[in-house]
Amino acid sequence: MSTSLGQYADFGELLASMLKQTGWDAWRTRIASCPAAAVDDVLAKPEQGIDDLWALLAPLSPGQLERMAQQAHRVTLQRFGRTVLLYAPLYVSNFCSNACVYCGFNCRNRVARRALMIDEAEAESALIRAMGFQHILLVSGEDPKHAGTGYFAALASRLRHQFSSIGIEVQPLSSIEYAELIACGVDSVTCYQETYNPTTYERVHRAGPKRDYARRLGTLERAAAAGIRKVGLSPLYGLDDWRVEALMAGVHAHYMATRFWRTQVSISFPRLRPAAGGYEPPCPLDDAGLAQLICAFRLVLPDVHLVLSTREPAGLRDRLLPLGITQMSAGSRTSPLGYSHDKEAGEQFTVMDERSPDDVCAMISAAGYEPVWKDWDESFLNG
Repeated sequence: MSTSLGQYADFGELLASMLKQTGWDAWRTRIASCPAAAVDDVLAKPEQGIDDLWALLAPLSPGQLERMAQQAHRVTLQRFGRTVLLYAPLYVSNFCSNACVYCGFNCRNRVARRALMIDEAEAESALIRAMGFQHILLVSGEDPKHAGTGYFAALASRLRHQFSSIGIEVQPLSSIEYAELIACGVDSVTCYQETYNPTTYERVHRAGPKRDYARRLGTLERAAAAGIRKVGLSPLYGLDDWRVEALMAGVHAHYMATRFWRTQVSISFPRLRPAAGGYEPPCPLDDAGLAQLICAFRLVLPDVHLVLSTREPAGLRDRLLPLGITQMSAGSRTSPLGYSHDKEAGEQFTVMDERSPDDVCAMISAAGYEPVWKDWDESFLNG
């Protein structure tokens, strides 16, 4: 696998080259047939790199996952210490113009729709702040009529002095729009490609602007070009073979960290969860596979933040924490007005870890780590 970046104009061109030269199914076969001895050779190296990722995603023999876990744990302590950053999402609208078969916000689903006024969103954010959070993630369905750039600019302007970090997970925007939001206090952008397989992407995105695979793929580059401080990426695990999806996500993260070295990169691990519409994932990722993913990414991308959300159940989150997780959500609600009027509007997916932020903090402390409410402030830029 060649990861030389100089010959590619953007990540889309790099990904197209990987798929043209080898093909999605060929990557699946190559990873699945990787011999155990090759995995051992990679684990025996003093350091692993992005070209080792495909081997670390292969089916493991007994004992290899434990070796990976031990190495990943050591690397995490070296690079990040024992700190875990906490954040909370604020869903401001569940209106959506897309028909994504796997999502509760699918415009064809018959769910209660709600879009928050700016005052309502600020009131919800106050509840999040009262729980101790200083990092907030603004989330919405992709419908600019209800939550467009102007809306997020106005809301961020109100929240910028109340939170140390404001992130967004919304519809893809232009570099000019991202620059506008940065000026209003937004400092991070999360965008899941959902699936890196163009064929699967077309199949699961039935209607709406999200059908534009290439535009979505370039989202984080437009945000980074505008000067965003942090970007987050991931596939949505369950739509296609998780091993190949993870390989492409790893190369994507490597590309972003290398090409936009001033921008911090994070990787999430969202698995499909029950939602309106009843979509059943054709390629589920089991718990052992999730643990392997976390370890593999930590070994080949040692400086990338790894994020684990409340999509995962409490006990599993507790066990996965030492493998390389550096950021966690807590107390999350995935519908508009979820913090003040739970279940009034349709949710994006079912939350699995329903513990309070205080309970999550207690777990992190009991595991020997330090829960961190704030690790960034806009004033750092003027220091």
